[in-house]
Amino acid sequence: MRKTVHRHLGKVVAGAAIALAGTAAMVAVTLPGTAGADDTGGKNTGAQQAADGQAQGSGQDQAVEPGVVQQAPAEGDKGTGRDPLTDDELARVEQIALNQQLFRSSEDVDGDRGPQRLGIDLAEPEADELDDPSAPRRADVTFYDYKDDTLVIKTVNLDTGKVEQTGTERGVQPPLGRSENTEAVKILLASPLSAGLKADYKDATGKELTSPDQLEVDSMVFRATPGAQPAVLDKCGEHRCARLFPKALNGPWIDMRHLVIDLSARKVAELDR
Repeated sequence: MRKTVHRHLGKVVAGAAIALAGTAAMVAVTLPGTAGADDTGGKNTGAQQAADGQAQGSGQDQAVEPGVVQQAPAEGDKGTGRDPLTDDELARVEQIALNQQLFRSSEDVDGDRGPQRLGIDLAEPEADELDDPSAPRRADVTFYDYKDDTLVIKTVNLDTGKVEQTGTERGVQPPLGRSENTEAVKILLASPLSAGLKADYKDATGKELTSPDQLEVDSMVFRATPGAQPAVLDKCGEHRCARLFPKALNGPWIDMRHLVIDLSARKVAELDR
C-alpha cells in the first residue's frame, strides 16, 4: 500500500481532532447567546465619526459609488504541480474512483446505492518525486461505505487516469460532511428524544421544527468508551456516530450534546448528564 494512503489517513484523524476541538470551543463561546449578533455596541470608529461630521457639516448627502465585482478568472481543465485540483479534475477523479463494483456493493448515509463521498484531496508526491517538476499529479478520493462501515481511499493518477492504490480501514472516522449532518438531523427529528430540541426551537423562534433546513448544524464524531455510554452506542467508532450542535437559522444555539445519533444503525441515544 502506498505510503501516501497512510499519510492521508493520519491527516484524516488529525483533522477530526482539530474539528472536535474547534467545535467544542465554538459551542462554549456561543451557546449562551445568539450567534451573528452585533458586538460593536452601536459605536462608530473614529474614522466613521469624522466622516459623519463632515457629511453633516456640508449639509449634503455624499454619493457612494456602486461596488464593482470582478469576475473570477476562468479555471483551466488541468492544474500543474501542487496547484489545487480544478473543478474538472475533481469531477474526473471521482468518476474514475467510483467504479461499478464499488458503486454496486456499497451504500451511502441515506441507504442509497453507492458510497458516501467524504472528500477529494491532492495527494502527496512520492519521496523520489519531491524535486521532479514532471511528477504526476495524484488525488486521494475518500469514501465511507455505510453498508459495512468501511473507509475507502482510492489514489488516482491524474496523468494516466487510473487508480493506483486502494486502501480500506475500519474504525477510522473522519469529520462528518454536510449530507451526513442533514441525515443525522432527520434521524433525530423522527425520534422521541428530539422533544427537547423541538421545544427549545419553538421557544426561540415561535415556530415548529419539522425539517433540517430550519437549522444550521455543526457536528463531531462520537466514539464509544467501554462502560461510559448506553449499550446501544457501544459500537460508536466502529459505527459512524455524531453529536450535533444545532443552531436556529438567525437564532441561538440549542444544546444537544447529551444526544448521540448512530448513523450506521439509524438510532438515537441519550448520554448520562
